[in-house]
Amino acid sequence: MLCVLALEDHGVKPGSGEVLVTGATGGVGSVAIALLAKLGYTVVAATGKASEEAYLKTLGASSVVDRATLSAPGKPFQKERWVGVVDAVGSHTLANALAQTRYGGVVAACGLAQGMDLPTTVMPFILRGVTLVGIDSVMAPLSKRQRAWDRLARDLDPTLLETMVLEVPLQDSVAQAAALMAGQVRGRVVVRIAD
Repeated sequence: MLCVLALEDHGVKPGSGEVLVTGATGGVGSVAIALLAKLGYTVVAATGKASEEAYLKTLGASSVVDRATLSAPGKPFQKERWVGVVDAVGSHTLANALAQTRYGGVVAACGLAQGMDLPTTVMPFILRGVTLVGIDSVMAPLSKRQRAWDRLARDLDPTLLETMVLEVPLQDSVAQAAALMAGQVRGRVVVRIAD
């Protein structure tokens, strides 16, 4: 929700163009897609899991792109496409998303699933006026957190939220961690400590 608020606060409006969500099948990406779609944005989901296209479209993605189109080193300045981006991946994916963001667009960066580096140039910032907003959920002030929670309560469909969560007993947590590291998990995994 903090990413969606950042896009809104910087003037990205529904109907103004496509919004890219990277790491789309993860917990952050899944929630971002559901929120953005409900608010009327045209959402493009980037994932390496082609088998999850139906899931992403159920959440509200209008189209799905292969993450490979973003994850390799790219040119520092590319054809404009995105009016906004929610990036949970970092590294080359974030660099390519920035290079493809339209004039005056906004990129909200909140993760580093691919890496913590950012191999890019200043070109998107000084030639297209792209804004890169860092999203911090750990030290965010209470007022910002309250605003996000209020909006989540209003804008997140609880039935969609249920499709994003897998609950496992404690004894299955090691196997789920291995599946997560192998890229075989979507959404969030909740570990049930006691029955």
